[in-house]
Amino acid sequence: MAFGLFLIIFHPIQWLAFNLGGYQAHKKVVDYLNLCLTSTLLILGTWVKFKNIDRLPENASLIFVSNHQSTYDIPPIYWFLRKFHPKFVSKIELGKGIPSVSYNLSHGGSVLIDRKDARQSLRALGAFGEYIASNKRAAVIFPEGTRSKNGIPKPFKEKGLKIIIKKVPDSYVVPISINNSWKVVQYGFPLDLFHKITFDIHEPIKTDSLPFDELFQKAEKMVKDGLVV
Repeated sequence: MAFGLFLIIFHPIQWLAFNLGGYQAHKKVVDYLNLCLTSTLLILGTWVKFKNIDRLPENASLIFVSNHQSTYDIPPIYWFLRKFHPKFVSKIELGKGIPSVSYNLSHGGSVLIDRKDARQSLRALGAFGEYIASNKRAAVIFPEGTRSKNGIPKPFKEKGLKIIIKKVPDSYVVPISINNSWKVVQYGFPLDLFHKITFDIHEPIKTDSLPFDELFQKAEKMVKDGLVV
């Protein structure tokens, strides 16, 4: 209830910020929205810890590559990595109908892809990569393509990451291992109590330091090696 209430409260505030103050004002509102969403986990006795944020290079384009376990992966990434302006690769269905979430995805720099339309996906990801490169911001991609409901990661798919890297050749790929967020929703509703969700940031990999196939395999291995399943 608290999570949904914050989405409703912040929706008109986002609209006002974007239309009256532009990108920076809108981003500030979205930052605090995600702080509030992350804080709702405390109601469940669950807390979040980010590890090794100091590893991240500044003044560079970043591509965060992570496993995906639940909705509760996303607000902490927005909040704890806010200085890097994280933008998400999301499915097009999320672009409509969800208070705050749909508005931010459509207006905040993220990309919405139609998984049933390969041509649209390629164009959108290419434009997204150019946006990340020109603004030195951070892309966030979940290469599994969907959430893992039991913490065991699915095979990573390379296409989306490959397209983005082509457009951002001087970036860093940053693997992230997310643990335990799936446990919060393992029984559906009501949500489960008393978990510690961790985000382990691994050593950044310069995208031009390895051929793509080797880089992709290395990033996937780093993510999966950091999981406790």
